[in-house]
Amino acid sequence: MARAVTPQRKIINTAAAWAVGLAIFFPILWTILTSFKTEAQAIADPPIFLGFDWTLENYKVVMERSDYAKYLWNSIIIAGGSTLLGVIIAVPAAWSMAFVPSRRTKDILMWMLSTKMLPAVGVLYPIYLLFIKLGILDSQIGLVIVLMLINLPIIVWMLYTYFKEIPGEILEAARMDGATLKEEVIYILTPMAVPGIASTILLNVILAWNEAFWTLNLTAAKAAPLTAFIASYSSPEGLFYAKLSAASTMAIAPILILGWFSQKQLVSGLTFGAVK
Repeated sequence: MARAVTPQRKIINTAAAWAVGLAIFFPILWTILTSFKTEAQAIADPPIFLGFDWTLENYKVVMERSDYAKYLWNSIIIAGGSTLLGVIIAVPAAWSMAFVPSRRTKDILMWMLSTKMLPAVGVLYPIYLLFIKLGILDSQIGLVIVLMLINLPIIVWMLYTYFKEIPGEILEAARMDGATLKEEVIYILTPMAVPGIASTILLNVILAWNEAFWTLNLTAAKAAPLTAFIASYSSPEGLFYAKLSAASTMAIAPILILGWFSQKQLVSGLTFGAVK
């Protein structure tokens, strides 16, 4: 029997949740507000929160100085391509580990997860030389491959967790009805794991979109994504906080919109499923 929750407890929990949420969102809000300030107001002491002269001059300068559309397109291709390729590889891998496990399955999962503990700088030099040899330095395909390999352990782990929640008897029934392995994965397993796959895709798009180390070291101009676009406003002359904030806002705006849209779609899907 569920424990009764008092109204006071609900109010405290709600207030605590809002406080944590606002604390997490505040740096993003501050960046957005700073993008509408002048450079003098951006470095004012004490800081100015809302009482400043709003201006779009920083966005105008950023758009004139940089080809934002090119950086945005590179980010879309790199984040989307690495996530799609990772899911294509991870689905059969997670299926085999969840439904046809071996004695070494847990060891393999732990080994895959342990690769995330390796410092990226430790393998930068060999990967850099390899990219030069293969001719894919400063290319979209090179970054797609690297980011896919970096995030593949997370994709496999998440899909493995979701697949483990699906009763194996359903797949056995499909086999008894004559379903091939391909049909089992595509028509039985994948539709049942759509929420898990969707959340995995969203998380890995965000991780690839925000990746800075590899994108800054393996690109120069042709395949540079939005992380390089932001870094270009850090110069030896100093940090131009207002323009840097404008560039950052333009870089995070697409992923914020994607997160909001995905959340709306998820809520709509859950509501539809509950009604159905």
